[in-house]
Amino acid sequence: MSTVTASGLTVGYAAMLEQFHPTEAVALSVHAEAHGFSGVMAADHYQPWVPAQGQASFVWNVLTALGERTTGDIGPGVTAPTFRWHPAMVAQASATLAAMYPGRHWLGLGSGEALNEHVVAGYWPEAPERINRMFEAIEIIKKLFSASIAGKDVKHAGPFYKLESTRLWTMPEVAPEILVATAGPVTAKRAGRLADGLITVGAPLEKISGLFGKFDEGAREAGKDPATLPKVLQLHLSWAETDELALAHAMHEWPNGGMKFPKADIRSPFDFEQMAKLVRPEDFEGRMVISADPDVHRAEIQKYVDLGFDRIYLHNVGRNQREWIETFGADVLPKLVR
Repeated sequence: MSTVTASGLTVGYAAMLEQFHPTEAVALSVHAEAHGFSGVMAADHYQPWVPAQGQASFVWNVLTALGERTTGDIGPGVTAPTFRWHPAMVAQASATLAAMYPGRHWLGLGSGEALNEHVVAGYWPEAPERINRMFEAIEIIKKLFSASIAGKDVKHAGPFYKLESTRLWTMPEVAPEILVATAGPVTAKRAGRLADGLITVGAPLEKISGLFGKFDEGAREAGKDPATLPKVLQLHLSWAETDELALAHAMHEWPNGGMKFPKADIRSPFDFEQMAKLVRPEDFEGRMVISADPDVHRAEIQKYVDLGFDRIYLHNVGRNQREWIETFGADVLPKLVR
């Protein structure tokens, strides 16, 4: 059964739909839940980062299968409600999941990456516009959620999107919580004002601490108590029976974890593959723990817990998912303390 510590910390499984066939990703999520993982964050990708990863299934179908096969929380980590998707469609997909699996679904939103979003051949703008689009999209999704719960129509006309009078006809009693993915202080503050929680990825602790500060500031400005809003972490790591194997997995399966530059403008897995040739083992230092020792991983995860994360989703980059799930379920999850 899933482990929720007395202090409310939960550790979930990151289902990487870039690496595993959807049927396998669901089976692995079931295995993770049986070994103490609390829920699943599933990646929304149209293409994998590098061809070696080999998959990219449709996240909403997989989340539905997870709803049927598991009992923990489920959400996309993260979906961009901005280019491939009109925000109204993301709102409908999310509301349906929440109606089918009450109290289990959260909606993770981000500003997107060209790798996934350029496929519809729209203009791919610079980061400030992508972020503004995301926040307008969040506004539409929130309007749809609250109007639909109240049984009313809603419309919207803004700089990026239009929505004609409508509502979501299938709606849960309580709207899904909206978690915004951010790695920047300005976005974090806006997310605090608008969203119900924050998602970020492993980064230097002082950087995350700064994000928390800005997020809390935004939340307080909107009259919310930051202590009640979830802070969610997705953490990539590489564990295997030997350090050498753990490193080999990182280099082959997840070279993007060693790329020390913004990746949001790169369009093709084949371009990432070329860049991956430049990645050296030392490039992962400070970015991802690569070790055969579960205790080394536990100490790293504990640092993030101490910083104040409520929910952590772990991604082991290798194909050795079952062994990793069993090892961490036995030796890492039970030892984390809030």
